[in-house]
Amino acid sequence: MRRTAERALYVWKDKRTRKPLLVYGARQVGKTYLIRAFGTEAFEQVLYVNFEKEISLRTLFEQDYDPHRIVTALGAYFNMSVIPGSTLLVFDEVQEAPGALTALKYFMEEMPELHVMGAGSLLGIAISQKTSFPVGKVEFLRLYPMSFHEFLLAQGEEAMVKAIVQKEIAILDILHDKLVLQLKDYLFVGGMPEVVSTFIQTRVHHEARAVQRDILMAYEQDFSKHAPASVIPKIRTVWNAIVSQLAKENKKFIYGLLRGGARAREFESALDWLEDYGLVYRVRSVSKAHVPLASYASTSSFKLYIHDCGLLGAMGNLSAKALLEKDNLFTEFKGSMTEQFVLQELKANGIDQLFYWSSDTGSAEVDFLFEKEGIPTPLEVKASENLQAKSLRVFADKYPESRCFKTSLSRYREEAWVTNVPLYGVGRIHFPNAI
Repeated sequence: MRRTAERALYVWKDKRTRKPLLVYGARQVGKTYLIRAFGTEAFEQVLYVNFEKEISLRTLFEQDYDPHRIVTALGAYFNMSVIPGSTLLVFDEVQEAPGALTALKYFMEEMPELHVMGAGSLLGIAISQKTSFPVGKVEFLRLYPMSFHEFLLAQGEEAMVKAIVQKEIAILDILHDKLVLQLKDYLFVGGMPEVVSTFIQTRVHHEARAVQRDILMAYEQDFSKHAPASVIPKIRTVWNAIVSQLAKENKKFIYGLLRGGARAREFESALDWLEDYGLVYRVRSVSKAHVPLASYASTSSFKLYIHDCGLLGAMGNLSAKALLEKDNLFTEFKGSMTEQFVLQELKANGIDQLFYWSSDTGSAEVDFLFEKEGIPTPLEVKASENLQAKSLRVFADKYPESRCFKTSLSRYREEAWVTNVPLYGVGRIHFPNAI
């Protein structure tokens, strides 16, 4: 299955001033598959080291960080000649080998002609801890679950994707019902590559759900294996509460619902760990829509989403039967399934910082707010063919310089103050002239 992130890898490969590249993201989003597929296609050979499996090689960096010695040792171990320009050197689960991250600095300084990549499910945690991290000496690429467009491409639906990307409205009107059916499948299946592959091969939703449950169990095991012992119970408490928190009418995350009398300081470390691991996103509230939005973001008021709509459905035991009941799937968990989908589409398409807007009185709220071409841009999410947007109208009156968007199951529609984007095209909002 092709990933759009592969384009970024080719850009990195051809740079004149290139640093080692670190690919990070939650476990099982497809990092290893992406890197190995790219390496096989773009290089004559790939020297691949997985430090989680190759335990004996974890001592490779204890003597020193000399890249020439390291390359010579690896070449002897794998019986391979490492040739700059022809060989891609990959350190997978790089955080498992003490000193491996630090060594990347010296690859950049002393062997810049060699293409070096690192990857790891716990890289986000390693980055946040800043332990012996080569600041300024590496580049980063975050990999997310497969987007809806990638889900379509995996099924050979290139024409659909082309119509969405190029906003061919006449064609999209013809394809609309078919796209909505595909979107329903995606909301249930999600974007975890193994789940997508299973569904495409079997077309059985229950088979996909079984893989989702295996992934969730693997995450639970990772909590016990990698998190500090004192934080593990709190991580599980937060993780298991996400569905119920999103199912509330007011989706703001409330610590008191985790445990009677719970305070933010008790669970902040657990939230940080889940966020660094790539499993959750905090979408913070802003009451003033001015750039930079981060300057006006609340530290205490936020909504908590996970990284994949399919896994959210599995956590909430969402039945495949919901697929057959008109648009019920989009309204599950008080519309949170749809919001979850929109969030991960925006993330996968380059919008890193997302917020939501609340009026001073709390009477109006817009689901997402982000910066587009230096302007605060609101996006209201509707779970069905609903064109009403009262809160968005309040925002537009208060900030008339902003271009407003709403997304729903309705077709493209342009009005003087707002653009309605169908849910299947929401990932393109960030791109200039795309919508």
